[in-house]
Amino acid sequence: VQLQASGGGLVQAGGSLRLSCEVSGRIFDTHAMGWFRQAPGKEREFVATISRYGGTYYADSVKGRFTISKNNAENTVYLQMNNLKPEDTAVYFCAANRGSGNYYVVARQYDYWGKGTLVTVSS
Repeated sequence: VQLQASGGGLVQAGGSLRLSCEVSGRIFDTHAMGWFRQAPGKEREFVATISRYGGTYYADSVKGRFTISKNNAENTVYLQMNNLKPEDTAVYFCAANRGSGNYYVVARQYDYWGKGTLVTVSS
């Protein structure tokens, strides 16, 4: 399984970005998908996840601003980010988990990772 994240960039505070994660193969029926981020000097942290059944769960810091979704036909997972804040600045990673549960929020629970895409939010 290969994952490729894209869509990062520089945006002003209050702006929006949509990240995409293209996945090789049709795995959404058997895998949960997640987004994590890592800011300079900090540990990787959970952002959002979507289960194989479509259930979603978010970190408190992004709830109400970010939306995770997936398109089975395109083998792509999205992260719509609105009302961005400077503290959202980080490298964002997408990941896949073979489990059947709904909420995987720990990085070590994920089996496959893509290379990150950098999001920079200016104040």
